[in-house]
Amino acid sequence: MSSLENLYAHFLRFYTRQRQTVQIIGGVLIVSLVYILFFHSSDQAKRHSRKGDKQSPTVLIAAIKKNDIPVYLTALGTVTPAETVTIKTQINGQLMRVLFQEGQLVKAGDLLAEIDSRPYTAQLLQYEGQLAKDIALLENAKLDLERYKTLVKQDAISKQVLDTQVSLVQQYEGTVKSDQGLIDAAKLNQTYCKIVSPITGRAGMLSVDPGNYVQTTDPNGLVVINNINPIFVVFSIPEDNLQTILKQMNGGAKLKVEAHNRDQNKLLATGTLATVDNQIDTTTGTIKFKALFENNDNSLFTNQFVNVRLLVNTLRDSMIVPTAAVQHGAKGAFIYKLKEDHTVTIIPVVIKTVNGNETAIEGKISPGENIVVEGTDKLNEGTMVTVSEKKPKDGLLEKNHSKHVKSS
Repeated sequence: MSSLENLYAHFLRFYTRQRQTVQIIGGVLIVSLVYILFFHSSDQAKRHSRKGDKQSPTVLIAAIKKNDIPVYLTALGTVTPAETVTIKTQINGQLMRVLFQEGQLVKAGDLLAEIDSRPYTAQLLQYEGQLAKDIALLENAKLDLERYKTLVKQDAISKQVLDTQVSLVQQYEGTVKSDQGLIDAAKLNQTYCKIVSPITGRAGMLSVDPGNYVQTTDPNGLVVINNINPIFVVFSIPEDNLQTILKQMNGGAKLKVEAHNRDQNKLLATGTLATVDNQIDTTTGTIKFKALFENNDNSLFTNQFVNVRLLVNTLRDSMIVPTAAVQHGAKGAFIYKLKEDHTVTIIPVVIKTVNGNETAIEGKISPGENIVVEGTDKLNEGTMVTVSEKKPKDGLLEKNHSKHVKSS
């Protein structure tokens, strides 16, 4: 009886282990099946989403305009003052006073500095004394000459004595003139002790402080004054454009010149073309031009680098599109035109000129037709698109209502 009980006990343990194994295997199979089904559905959804995006890209469109557009030549220019003067002393001496502030706007004739004038005053007094002495000698020699003339007529003295006295009078006259020249030079030196501005302009940094001994040989002078009202901008243009510009200048046209900042996002000043250089730089193939700016608001500063735009022409009644709409390929420039069935077609174009966000083109296009401005990277010939109702930044673009088109 114990043997049967043992056999039954073994059978129960075996059956229990097998049942647990079957339950574990079944659970693993169910979890694997759920995992496969979930990720398969997610992958299908992603592929379907990508397929839908590819079939119907969203774009912004613009309407082609017909208008005038200016033609500019661009260059890098340097601002130069109309006049620039380095103020130097014309005599040697101690700098006593400076009568201007650095950066101050000074006028022609304004007193800028004073140099110690006492040595030159003493020298002037010495020369004036010498002149008085020589004048007295000259007057006495002239009186003697008149006496000798009378004595010669009476045969009291020889003609040689008279000739000698005439020569002595002439010598004294020369001495008096020399003394007068020394006096005039001393007075001029006194004038040089007061340094005045020869032009109207803005003073720079002072090179020498009061109390220093200044000399005419000092290389830097005292200060530099620049006349910046008006002011010039010097820039270079390729020689290929020279004849176009000269033709208008010779016809009396005042060509407009714009000066923009370094980032070309701000107009600093507007002026006119003043003159052209007399030779072409053979190393660069360019020629220098100079433009005049009134600069009343001091927006331009000496030696400042600016981006110059020279207006050379205006294209009348041109087809104008946003610059972003023009694409470039192996066969040249082209645009995507939106058709009535909400598909796009490629139109080859020729670029006539570019003016910032506007480009003048030629091609098989008409005013009012819509072209794609943004979203061109996903387009091909015949692509069906969704037109966004987002208002574009460019002023040329017209706001369009949103149109959702399903792909076939």
